[in-house]
Amino acid sequence: MAGGQADYRVTDVRQRADLVSLVAHAVERFGRLDAIVNNAGIGPISRFDALRIDDWDAMIDVNLRGTLYGIAAALPVFARQGNGHVINIISTAGIKILPTMGVYAATKNAVRTITEALRQEAGPTLRVTEVSPGMVATNFADSITDQGAKEAIAKRIGNIAIPPDAIARGVLFALEQPPEVDVGSIVIRPTAQD
Repeated sequence: MAGGQADYRVTDVRQRADLVSLVAHAVERFGRLDAIVNNAGIGPISRFDALRIDDWDAMIDVNLRGTLYGIAAALPVFARQGNGHVINIISTAGIKILPTMGVYAATKNAVRTITEALRQEAGPTLRVTEVSPGMVATNFADSITDQGAKEAIAKRIGNIAIPPDAIARGVLFALEQPPEVDVGSIVIRPTAQD
């Protein structure tokens, strides 16, 4: 897809109106919406007994509600157009549950459930894909407020993380398929990740 055009709009996925505005901007700028990639996510992970309830709420607001708001903003446009593609970025944390990741994994597994239900409801012209990245070289650790968990994740990122463009290539793979092909699930992780 070399030679394409890109545009952006600052968006807070916790605000439904921001997602509606983002989709409207895309339609106004490009005449249609081919896909929405719900990628925003935070992971202020910690043990349950740390009782970081504000962090739990933040993960629910961004990881879960933000994805739902993106879907809600895009579906009416896709219905009018007669096609579209919803791509939800999930996480391997929802596949292999680890200590400190209970709430984070729960939000990601909720998105996995939403994605599968949407796929089943989608009909023959709406494609729905989930992409589950493993350890990726991002600023993920910046959102972690528990110092021990933050240090452990930062070390793991430094040791095994793959570049973000590996995930982008997976998304592109799903997008480039013919209209009658729906790639349901892609898992992309470092070869060194257990």
